[in-house]
Amino acid sequence: MATLNILSNSSDWRARKLSNFSSDSFIIDGETMASVEGFIQGIKFPESDSRRQAAFQSSGIDAKRFGKKAERKFAWWRERAIVYGSKEHHQLIERAIRAKFSQNLDARRALIATEDLALTHDTGKPEPVNSSLPANVFCDILTRIRQELLQARK
Repeated sequence: MATLNILSNSSDWRARKLSNFSSDSFIIDGETMASVEGFIQGIKFPESDSRRQAAFQSSGIDAKRFGKKAERKFAWWRERAIVYGSKEHHQLIERAIRAKFSQNLDARRALIATEDLALTHDTGKPEPVNSSLPANVFCDILTRIRQELLQARK
């Protein structure tokens, strides 16, 4: 099966649009996010931390940089501390990714356009052990959402 490597700097428009770095704003639980990456990095900080909102309003590498200074013990959402890297943490990120695709037609079209491809995420560097969203989890989420979108079209 042919593959598509999801990267923000890919030559393939679909891969760039599916990247968490893509500037596709969305609303989750009443809060506006500039990108999935901004969400992922912002929830690393408690609600009282000023970096949180700044991360939420960023995208691309700018968003990624926020997380480098985070403690990475918890993800913070709705006044709750969620164990970092836990199933619940990944489910929260999945909610954000789903919000991106439900609220952005171009992103949804890009995902549907990958119909016959296996999705991968290989940056060419070893994946950090404390990654917010391991590549396999990320690709599984995208694949599930894509299957749901394709089923809904039938």
